[in-house]
Amino acid sequence: MHKILLLGCGKIGGAIARILAGSGDYALTLADQSNARLEALDSLANITRCVSIDTNNQESLHSAMLGCDAVICALSYTHCLQVAQSAMACGLSYFDLTEDISVSRKIKQLAESAQQGQAVMPQCGLAPGFTAIIANHLAQQVDRVENINIRVGALPVYPTNSLRYNLTWSTDGLINEYCQPCQALRDGELVEDRPLTGLETLSIDGTRYEAFHTSGGIGTLCSSLQGAARNINYKTIRYPGHRDLVRFLLEELQLANRRDLLREILENAIPTTQQDLVLTFCNITGWRGDQFVQISDARKIYHTELDGSAVSAIQLTTAASICAAVDLFFSNQLPSSGFIRQEDILLDDFLHNRFGCHFALGNTKGTKVTQPTSIIE
Repeated sequence: MHKILLLGCGKIGGAIARILAGSGDYALTLADQSNARLEALDSLANITRCVSIDTNNQESLHSAMLGCDAVICALSYTHCLQVAQSAMACGLSYFDLTEDISVSRKIKQLAESAQQGQAVMPQCGLAPGFTAIIANHLAQQVDRVENINIRVGALPVYPTNSLRYNLTWSTDGLINEYCQPCQALRDGELVEDRPLTGLETLSIDGTRYEAFHTSGGIGTLCSSLQGAARNINYKTIRYPGHRDLVRFLLEELQLANRRDLLREILENAIPTTQQDLVLTFCNITGWRGDQFVQISDARKIYHTELDGSAVSAIQLTTAASICAAVDLFFSNQLPSSGFIRQEDILLDDFLHNRFGCHFALGNTKGTKVTQPTSIIE
């Protein structure tokens, strides 16, 4: 059995623990600052130990990593760099879910000193993560790529408040993607767009949505495909009106400069939900010979149950994505050492993986995945 240290047992971390522990091939050490979170997962099979840990204490991190083969960091992006540094020092492979551009760049630099058999693979979630795999797969189907447009949203099935949104993952991560620069490729050049700009509307299966630039969801795709694609951009999907209210909070009330206060406001006023859906839409145009073609992939993934417990769509898709990345690595289907990009994963390998198959249409896991029949931009 592969020995994994899972740091962070919250919304996403808890789902990761259930997926990996249930496979029978992974022995997990669970680490979190919350004893209540650890106790909620302690009865799972293949949990070797639970550790209450201070992630700011390097000695504590090193102690938790002893005897493990890899670490999965499901903590806030603010902790990822320190955990990655500890993993490198202890000789463990490293996987995380971060969207933060600056943190990801620093972790990539750490990978330059990786030992043989030590992999460094950040950004393993839904976006960045699965969507980069899809986009790269579609890009390989044309000779020359003109445009890659990636649209992703995790939305409540029953929106009731003015934001038409519920908290289903890290509030810090949500705020960060609304505040930081957004990478893109424009006319072959790497550029950065301001968050909350580029507002557009679209209709999927008759339901109206909006989309706008947010930070981090594109991962390393722009740099990977620079020279092969002309334009690449990523936008987050929300229900109409969300962007304007968020911009009011961040810009007019200047809460972008008081993120702790904004987090407190959101977590006090916006309820969580497990009744959500994830939308992914990747559309590319390009040239196949002398013919200009368009290829698209669209999926709706709904909340479901995992081992008899309710799990939100964003929990499932994020957790399944990183579990698939870890599983593919230990199955020798990825590079064995150094920095690994999400787009290094072949889509067929991902969808046929026992964890990645949650994204597949008509999967046998019981996850409801549908293909929208009508998309109007």
